[in-house]
Amino acid sequence: MKKLVLFGAGKIGRSFIGQLFSLSGYEVVFVDILEPVIEALNKRGIYNVIIKGDKEETIKVTNVRGVLASDKEKVAEEISTADVVATSVGNDALPHIIPLIAQGLIKRYSKDKNLPLDIIIAENMRDAAEYFEKEIVKIVGNDYPFKKLVGLVETSIGKMVPIMSKKDMDEDILQIFAESYNNLILDKKAFKNPIPNVKGLSPKDNMKAWVDRKSFIHNLGHAASSYLGYLYDKKFVYLYEALAVKELYSQTKETMMQASEILMKEYPGEFTKKDLEDHIDDLLKRFMNKALGDTIYRVGRDLLRKLGPEDRLVGTIKKGLKHNMNVDKILYALVCGFYFRATDKSGAMFDRDIEFVSKYFNNGIEYILVNVC
Repeated sequence: MKKLVLFGAGKIGRSFIGQLFSLSGYEVVFVDILEPVIEALNKRGIYNVIIKGDKEETIKVTNVRGVLASDKEKVAEEISTADVVATSVGNDALPHIIPLIAQGLIKRYSKDKNLPLDIIIAENMRDAAEYFEKEIVKIVGNDYPFKKLVGLVETSIGKMVPIMSKKDMDEDILQIFAESYNNLILDKKAFKNPIPNVKGLSPKDNMKAWVDRKSFIHNLGHAASSYLGYLYDKKFVYLYEALAVKELYSQTKETMMQASEILMKEYPGEFTKKDLEDHIDDLLKRFMNKALGDTIYRVGRDLLRKLGPEDRLVGTIKKGLKHNMNVDKILYALVCGFYFRATDKSGAMFDRDIEFVSKYFNNGIEYILVNVC
């Protein structure tokens, strides 16, 4: 049986990456810091993914086990005999797993000096492969034939994970909720070994175009629906409430379609108008999935990042201006974001959004455009 070593037994790790590889016949070895999760994986060897949507279904994920990240020797041994490695830990945890991956590569090299390994980077990070190579080479050294033996495979993660209550999590530490979407876009050219025969993997030649599709369409649509929805009715809690208003649905779709025109101009021949409109319709349907429980607060918060110069809204506007294209609808969504003051259940604004208001908004729109955007 082929083996995937997967760093991160969290939401995306269990509901998406682990599920895909397990269903295609791989053993999945999770590496994580959470002892109760690792213990449960080793005790049971199976967990449930509950698909939340029009109808609920349960996927049983089998042939799984776990290794504690603190057991460095064991982690290195698992990597040395893996068919493929993947990471899904979040950007803040990457500095902690890079040394583990590096030691695994060294151990693998000591056993076989001609055995490549592909690392699927399932992180929400731009230029992830560049970061991984730089940090791993610091440890393995320049004598290690990195370019020959390591494939760093960037991905575009479009899967959304429903919010789970404490009761749901306490009921079963391993069960995880997920939407039905199960498509992992990844960089076709980055693999050193044959691409794994795993249903749901969607390798692409021009990965940059597909990463930008996620940012310009998915992330932009998310932000636009949140900011437009908040200004329309500050009592709205959930994204589906806003998109149930016909006017807001149409406005959000028009904003996403404007972004799709820019995307097609930026990457001629990569996308068709019909493909992107179908994608937008599918995204809006998924945004309206009540089972996701996605809140306007969660989707819109963190203004200093989401209104930033290379992020979903401003990044798309800049590409549009480069091509002398209309950006009015996207610009309107951006300005709506300046007035976003949504709060969590306790009535508190996100801490960095408080900073945005006091440090930037109170100095005027022009100040925001110059210093944030």
